[in-house]
Amino acid sequence: MVCVKRAFRYRFYPTDAQAAELSRTFGCVRKVYNLALAARTEAWTRQERVNYNQTSAMLTAWKKTEELAFLNDVSCVPLQQCLRHLQTAFTHFFGKRAKYPRFKSRKKSRKSAEYTTSGFRFRDGKLTLAKMREPLDIVWSRSLPEGAKPSTVTVSQDAAGRWFVSILCDASITPFRTTDTAVGVDVGLDHLLTLSTGEKIANPRHERKGRARLARAQRVLAKKAKGDGANRRKARRKVAKVHARIADRRRDHLHKLTTRLVRENQTIVIEDLTVRNMVRNRSLARAISDAAWSEFRSMLEYKAAWYGREVIAVDRWFPSSKLCSNCGTLQEKMPLNVRTWTCDCGTTHDRDVNAAKNLLAAGRAVAACGAGVRPQRSSPGGQSAMKQEASRREP
Repeated sequence: MVCVKRAFRYRFYPTDAQAAELSRTFGCVRKVYNLALAARTEAWTRQERVNYNQTSAMLTAWKKTEELAFLNDVSCVPLQQCLRHLQTAFTHFFGKRAKYPRFKSRKKSRKSAEYTTSGFRFRDGKLTLAKMREPLDIVWSRSLPEGAKPSTVTVSQDAAGRWFVSILCDASITPFRTTDTAVGVDVGLDHLLTLSTGEKIANPRHERKGRARLARAQRVLAKKAKGDGANRRKARRKVAKVHARIADRRRDHLHKLTTRLVRENQTIVIEDLTVRNMVRNRSLARAISDAAWSEFRSMLEYKAAWYGREVIAVDRWFPSSKLCSNCGTLQEKMPLNVRTWTCDCGTTHDRDVNAAKNLLAAGRAVAACGAGVRPQRSSPGGQSAMKQEASRREP
């Protein structure tokens, strides 16, 4: 039994009064965040550092001014939480794990507010936020863990106008029964996944299926007068709804795939791809983004950690497509348009299946030698091995 912090996300339908209250809260959260960021940036130019306690004191002073007196009309909990989030952003920046924090935009930034235990009441399956008389009308698509006590509640509204509440609480997860099965997974575009067992999983191409509808909505939006008019807002929301539909279908498909892989296999071997660099290819960027390889890996890793599985990421320089999985011969070239090829040993390979088999073999070698899940380029079979093989082939 593993106890983890788990967020349960539900859709809800607020009343007019609740929607107005939450909209005010979103605006105040954005205002406080930007004010605090401006104050910390100004202090940084003077070679001074401002921490969370100092920004919290600033918030108290801001509330006493006539210009910012409206901050008293909403719950203070989300305002304090946004200051903690800003502190976390600066911690990541100074730790060189993220870029400098940016100001929040009214049109483009995510609308959200986080409440801690002092800012909400959860009783008998009903959630009531601070400054509200009635509980939220939540669609309980799945039940919370028995006896769950939420620690934080995050309310958000997406660009399509949908309202969501994310409830964070402790959850006990029972790991899957240990097996001896392992699988290599090669991601692609023609087929989303190719397994070392020979199975190929089709790429649903959600963005391509919704491209015509998206193009129509975007043409309508482009014809609207610039500014913040009601017609332009409606057109912008229609575009957002098409994007939301595509993202929801993609996420649902990836959840089903990753859950199946984690349930059926003890060890899953994937390739450590740098998707950020790959999307710089203008010819393939749209297809790679639609495949969502990074999201697939993220889901696979956290589910494997929950259920007692192992995910091994093989170095991206490992020549999985060029190696013969039967005899180990390394081919000199393997263009992308070559989908099947025959080795000197007489074995005919499907390019993707062969790559998945090689990834599985490399992952087992990594596990056996005790290396990390992300081998460096000097690992066996990596770039250094390719250079050594090339030097041996030179006359």
